[in-house]
Amino acid sequence: MNAPPPPADDRIAVISGGVGAARMLRGLLAAVDPSRLAAVVNTGDDTELHGLSISPDLDTITYTLADAIDPERGWGLIDESWRAMSALDRYAAIRPEGSRAAAQWFNLGDQDLATHFYRTARLREGATLTEVTDEIRRAWAVPIQLLPMSDQRRSTIVTVADDPDRDDAVGGPADVSFQDYFVRLRHSVPVSAVRFDGDAELAPTARATLERAATIVIAPSNPLVSIGPLRSLDGVDELLGGRRDDVVAVSPIVGGAALKGPADRMLVELGHDASVVGVARLYSDIASVLVIDPVDAHLADAVEQTGMRCVITPTVMSTPAIARNLAEVTLASVAGSGEPVGQ
Repeated sequence: MNAPPPPADDRIAVISGGVGAARMLRGLLAAVDPSRLAAVVNTGDDTELHGLSISPDLDTITYTLADAIDPERGWGLIDESWRAMSALDRYAAIRPEGSRAAAQWFNLGDQDLATHFYRTARLREGATLTEVTDEIRRAWAVPIQLLPMSDQRRSTIVTVADDPDRDDAVGGPADVSFQDYFVRLRHSVPVSAVRFDGDAELAPTARATLERAATIVIAPSNPLVSIGPLRSLDGVDELLGGRRDDVVAVSPIVGGAALKGPADRMLVELGHDASVVGVARLYSDIASVLVIDPVDAHLADAVEQTGMRCVITPTVMSTPAIARNLAEVTLASVAGSGEPVGQ
């Protein structure tokens, strides 16, 4: 593969998943000019429900940066109502066995439905997901570029120990979509494998952004199912590995646990170490720096033994000030001005 062209400007590309990435992007917005920022967002979680095209990570980031996210749930819109979902109760009793019509396990709020209506209609008109995402971004006055990782479907498939809702009575391991695992099964079922299905490629605008940005940040998202789908696309790891000195990752694991979601359990179930060291092992080929929280400072030497430089700063973004500080330290670290461990 040919080496990417040298960075053209001082832009910052942020490889992003859901809630953790959204909070990181909000911190970056407070630290740098929005025109410098572009988020390349996971679409392995995308699904179709009720005939609608749904992009959970893109929507979570959009709503967060528009200051419209529900702060209690961390997803969906503030002051949301659920009348459409409640109205589906009427059809529960007459739905044939095995049918997935009028499913209620995945909540779609009344206001949120408008986003999915728009996305679905535009995709059916022939627009690319990149084009539609930019239109939705502009509608919500989000000041940074939001880029889906691909314009084709690349689906995250999770092998779970058992699916209690399966149609047959055999039981045992079952392959389910990520949303089935995460929402319907409430990520409570042990996982034995993750794969990515679909003949997809890195979207052209996303590729150009990753090739030309001066700095690439891997947000504190689940390494396996938020960052993994992007890395599964042809040529992405080679692109990032070729730019390794410009890439910095923020650990989503703090004190051996994920702040939100099942990342810690998934790491263990899939044979990895649920610690900052485990994260470093997953990223050492594509990133030169790992940012970790002070609670994990005792593991800094082990992180550096993977070949990554370790930078310590608070990573739990409980306030806007902490999020901004994390953004500033993260950017400084990859520029060579962050404080390495031991100095």
